[in-house]
Amino acid sequence: MLVLGIETSCDETGAAVVRSDGEVLSDVVHSQVKVHAPYGGVVPELASRDHLRNVVPVVREALSRAGVTLAEVDGLAVTCRPGLSGALLVGVQAAQGLAWAQGKPIVGVDHLVGHLLAVFLRFANTEQPAPPEFPFVALLASGGHTALYRADGPEVSRIHELGATRDDAAGEAFDKVAKLLGLGYPGGPIIDRLAKEGHAEAVDLPAPMRRKDSLEFSFSGLKTNVLRWVEKHGRPGDDQTLRDLCAAFQRRVVDSLVKKAVTAAQREGVRALVLAGGVAANRELRESARLASEAAGIRLVVPPFKACTDNAAMIAYAGAQRLLRGENDTGLLRMSPNTALPRLTRKGRGIRREA
Repeated sequence: MLVLGIETSCDETGAAVVRSDGEVLSDVVHSQVKVHAPYGGVVPELASRDHLRNVVPVVREALSRAGVTLAEVDGLAVTCRPGLSGALLVGVQAAQGLAWAQGKPIVGVDHLVGHLLAVFLRFANTEQPAPPEFPFVALLASGGHTALYRADGPEVSRIHELGATRDDAAGEAFDKVAKLLGLGYPGGPIIDRLAKEGHAEAVDLPAPMRRKDSLEFSFSGLKTNVLRWVEKHGRPGDDQTLRDLCAAFQRRVVDSLVKKAVTAAQREGVRALVLAGGVAANRELRESARLASEAAGIRLVVPPFKACTDNAAMIAYAGAQRLLRGENDTGLLRMSPNTALPRLTRKGRGIRREA
């Protein structure tokens, strides 16, 4: 089955043509980084307007690179949740118009499910590991989401949250700390680059959420600790102190993510741990997860860098799995800012009690 996927959940306009076995024929992404960089974060209204300008050209480019016409695809898949409402609406309306014009089936895809299944994509001329077998545990870490999931299959009903962040997502914490340090946007890649030249133990920052019995995360306190350090010592310039501070912050985030991810895989008794989401492109996270997984006897599977950040290929693949099951959202497709995956972790502080 040949599927055209469209992704507009946040600040990337994406379109891709993917076969149902994961073979990627094209994957086009138009980034809005330059649009939002002056503001230090994504401005929803600007994101929506940029998607509106670029969704059709991006779709045309994806079809052209794949060497197919819209009439030749078997169905369409579009991100319908979660995300920025205005941004989602652009993609959903565009996809529905194309599907109606060609009489093709269309399915909505949960953006988080797309990230969890990105590990099954196969890119030409790209070295990548064999995909995992179900069940597996996945650490999904991005700018808007940080959670651990057990995936027993590709369906929403077979993906269960094991623990998530109580406050900031990991990627959000990276962006906010980078903004605090005057490093620009997006902050993750900049902090990762500077941390490589720093010494993580040179700056004393408390580890976040150290409870060994919890699979939940919290990065708001760590962000505040960086703020207090800056208030006490002043914002560092482009020097070794800046690199040490970035290294210390990144190490605390990575240690928290990796320790809880490996613990989750061990508790669930699965053989594979998957990294997903934009933060999975972080150099230290990938290496730390590799070492910890090897020590625990767990297979680590990480998608190529281009499959970690937001893209339409993962949406097309996830949609293809729904289309293969005979599902069709024609006339029923709705967008939502919330994920369809049931949330176990509640926001905020305090002791958690079983219901």
